[in-house]
Amino acid sequence: MSEVVRQLDGADGDGDPGRESQTGVPPEPGTGILRVFGRQLKRFRLRAELERAEFGARTGYAVSTIASYEQGRRVPPPRFIDAADELLDAGGVLQEMKEEVARAQYPAFFRDAARLEAEAVELHAYDTHVVKGLLQTEDYARAVFAMRRPLLDEETIEQRVAARMLRQEIFSRWPAPLMSFVIEETVLRRPIGGTDVHRGQLEQILLIGQNRNVEIQVMPLQREDHAGLAGPFTLIETKAGRRIAYAEVQKSSSLYTERTPVRELEAQYGIIRAQALNPRESTAFIEGLLGEL
Repeated sequence: MSEVVRQLDGADGDGDPGRESQTGVPPEPGTGILRVFGRQLKRFRLRAELERAEFGARTGYAVSTIASYEQGRRVPPPRFIDAADELLDAGGVLQEMKEEVARAQYPAFFRDAARLEAEAVELHAYDTHVVKGLLQTEDYARAVFAMRRPLLDEETIEQRVAARMLRQEIFSRWPAPLMSFVIEETVLRRPIGGTDVHRGQLEQILLIGQNRNVEIQVMPLQREDHAGLAGPFTLIETKAGRRIAYAEVQKSSSLYTERTPVRELEAQYGIIRAQALNPRESTAFIEGLLGEL
């Protein structure tokens, strides 16, 4: 087996679903969970004896949009799924598919990583350009997606934000996974979205860092020795004991499962953590940044 399970074009930092690829290829329409959801949606709509026009009017969506959802050609947002489930008296059937439907909008290269992330018993990440998606506020995530070039339309941005927020359910899981994050100082100083969004993001990081299963560290600019110059990556351990590493750079991403490359990145992460400020020092550092705003 190759040490790289996936290596596909389309990476945009942290498995960013805001950028499918340079060719703009969307999630596979009409297949998988989107097709299953669409069939169930149509079945419940017909059972309720509602035409698409009436159903669309009552949920606030155009007839063409409803048709796209039913045909599996478009990813429905969580708010639509909730409204449809209630309106059609689906008994939670549609809502139960909400998480898988949200994952369908991830580009193909990130879907395996997203699934592994959701099953992680340990997750450790080093980030260099933006705050990791798992730590982002809704406003920060929206600002990140709005900066995407070529531009995303507003509906797509909202779908991407919803998917990112859904990933953060990992923090409410039990047993709680052990997590750590090392963030470059430059990331914390960059005011993406403006001062108010920046302040909210720093506060969010401090809040998440209070969880007993989470440790957050800052890599200061003044360090002369730095083991993370090759770029960001994430380490994941699953319930089955599998250890995986996920890395992205520009337009490509790699998911490693072979022990040798994973072990190398684990060793690298250990050195990075040793070089960074410890969690208590990092908290004080972030509080200091907040005081400057």
